[in-house]
Amino acid sequence: MKISRVLAVLAAGFLCVTGAQAADDGSDTAIWGKVKNLLVGDRAVIDDTTGSVVELEAPVRAEDAAVVPLAVRTKELPGGVRVTRLHLVIDENPSPIGGTFNFAPMAGRADIETRVRIEAYSWVRALAETSDGKIYMARRYVKASGGCSAPAGKDMEEALARLGKMKIKLEEDAVSTGRPNAAQLMISHPNSSGLAMDQVTRLYVPPHFVRRVEVSYGGEPVMSADVDFSISENPNFRFWFVPKGEGELKAVILDSKDLKFESAVAIKPALRGS
Repeated sequence: MKISRVLAVLAAGFLCVTGAQAADDGSDTAIWGKVKNLLVGDRAVIDDTTGSVVELEAPVRAEDAAVVPLAVRTKELPGGVRVTRLHLVIDENPSPIGGTFNFAPMAGRADIETRVRIEAYSWVRALAETSDGKIYMARRYVKASGGCSAPAGKDMEEALARLGKMKIKLEEDAVSTGRPNAAQLMISHPNSSGLAMDQVTRLYVPPHFVRRVEVSYGGEPVMSADVDFSISENPNFRFWFVPKGEGELKAVILDSKDLKFESAVAIKPALRGS
């Protein structure tokens, strides 16, 4: 389901629900019940408290509610089963569905790291969908407030001057074939939520955020994501890919104003074990 459609449904009637109505362990809240139905319908969600399939790393108390680091890590599963999709949910955010990440086989690992805004003390959830149709959930309670309505960290004119500039960074000097390699995508974009006030004009900055990310290698898909303003200013994503030979690692983004930006880096992997 597209983020825009989800936002319309959310706005229709349950954003006023507060964390005070949450179960102590976060297993069931009014918001979560509605978000779950939007994402996976009546399919069962396995509460992965032991981290057998999916783990969520997040601070107990955020140093900066506008830039909260999150990492979702998945485990290798037997029988050729793999994690194909991750959903990131922040219960108390104005838009609770922070992002949906899809992983092609070339990703190698269905892991993602990013930074998010958190508007109020909230349960944060990571849902992992597997190729055999199962859904697993990990969750953490994060103490943070005001992240979605916080003013931009940089001057808006400066931010707009760098709009859409991207950098793809490889985490190892030598990329190897046949195994997952980590990479980082850094995007210069204000990712304005529409809830923050300009401290000079005292007017609210209109919403303008990255809504779609697509990463490919050699023309084949690696990872795609539908995201929104819950992702922090200057979105940053750490992901994995498995090169089979020489190719181009390419990122394409679309934002909420339908602006399109691209960046790519040519890669010549070393042979495994060389």
